Amino acid sequence: MASVRILGLDPGLRNTGWGVIEADGNRLRVIADGVVRSDDTLSLAERLSQLYDGVAQVIAAYAPDEAAVEETFVNRNPLSTLKLGQARGVSLLVPARHGLPVAEYQPSQVKKAVVGTGAAAKEQVQMMIRTLLPGCMIASPDAADALAVAVCHAHHRASAQTLGQAILQAELKQAGKRRR
Repeated sequence: MASVRILGLDPGLRNTGWGVIEADGNRLRVIADGVVRSDDTLSLAERLSQLYDGVAQVIAAYAPDEAAVEETFVNRNPLSTLKLGQARGVSLLVPARHGLPVAEYQPSQVKKAVVGTGAAAKEQVQMMIRTLLPGCMIASPDAADALAVAVCHAHHRASAQTLGQAILQAELKQAGKRRR
């Protein structure tokens, strides 16, 4: 199984966290992490453009093979939810425009994959990211969340590959029995 480079994104209009990891089987290694920031004195369109350019620069710099984006939760303020959704749209669009497959995960899925429970606190997620990715220097809480999204995707894709291999083996075994 070849290693794969995964870009995790934690969308936000003010700060979009990003993290790039490399998954080689069960081994995970951090490549880099950071935050793309937008200037809140600019118009919404200009801010979304800043996010687009920033995520595109991350993709150009680190050449990921796949991307994973955290799904948006709905909060009490409909306008804030709408703006967050637009930032999330940019986070989905940029990797897709660069030809990357993009997976989406709910916050509870990410927490469960990293900590073991979908109700984990942010501090627990950050602690586990430091444990799972030794030596990582987390740039911010948004970057930690993005690394968690990447780790979640690495776990899900490994499980899917294992399941796919098991199904293939079972089908080959069944085909061998039919030939006899």
